[in-house]
Amino acid sequence: MRERVIFAFVTLLVVFPNATARSQSRTETGFLDRTVVLNGTTYRYQIFVPASYTPTERWPVILFLHGAGERGSDGYLQTQVGLPSAIRQNPARFPAIAVFPQATKDSSWTGTLAQVAVMALDQTTREYQTDPSRVYLTGLSMGGNGTWYVAYRNPKRFAAVAPICSWISPEFWKIDPVVPADSGERYSALARQLRQVPIWIFHGEVDPVVTVDESRKAFAALQAAGASVQYSEVPGTGHDSWDPAYNSPKFWTWLFAQRRSQ
Repeated sequence: MRERVIFAFVTLLVVFPNATARSQSRTETGFLDRTVVLNGTTYRYQIFVPASYTPTERWPVILFLHGAGERGSDGYLQTQVGLPSAIRQNPARFPAIAVFPQATKDSSWTGTLAQVAVMALDQTTREYQTDPSRVYLTGLSMGGNGTWYVAYRNPKRFAAVAPICSWISPEFWKIDPVVPADSGERYSALARQLRQVPIWIFHGEVDPVVTVDESRKAFAALQAAGASVQYSEVPGTGHDSWDPAYNSPKFWTWLFAQRRSQ
């Protein structure tokens, strides 16, 4: 009888360490907290990792830039509007890793905060198995302006960009301009810089916050430059053109089909 008891104890020692190793090897999924440090300052951001994630395959990555109303330092508010909300409603539609940096109060997605956003993206691509040919950029309102800003400075980084209710004119908001002042006419310069990047622009027809002319002019310039660009002006819609955009299966089919040539 004593021999049987000893044998059972030894068996438990063998089995439980293996079970612990298996549990530790599982990748955490869902919305996860992360931080990045720039010039001694820590910035919070979140990522979304799909439940089906496995490191045995490469995953597309989406960088999302929020609007002015979600600025702060809690690392959470930026996940309540736009793309993160769409993911929560229908996670199966998003077989991708998403990155959600947060701009600090009274800032914009220019200068330092644009650098923080790209750092969060870079950190995510190092942490997970991602596909460098399928990195996408999108944002709404202030984040739409940031989408143009970041894309203009990284024209070979993204497989596609999707600015929503965005603007380019520096007169709209006195922040670092999307197109540097010495680059000539701003819309033509934007088109020259991004003509090789697939772009889908969204804007509400009756947007009272950001005039729809901003997107119309960008679309016209990109078309004239021979860019691969689409424009959806949502009829009867005000500033919230992001929900129709991010809830469109057609848009996501298009986005995930885009690949940057290596």
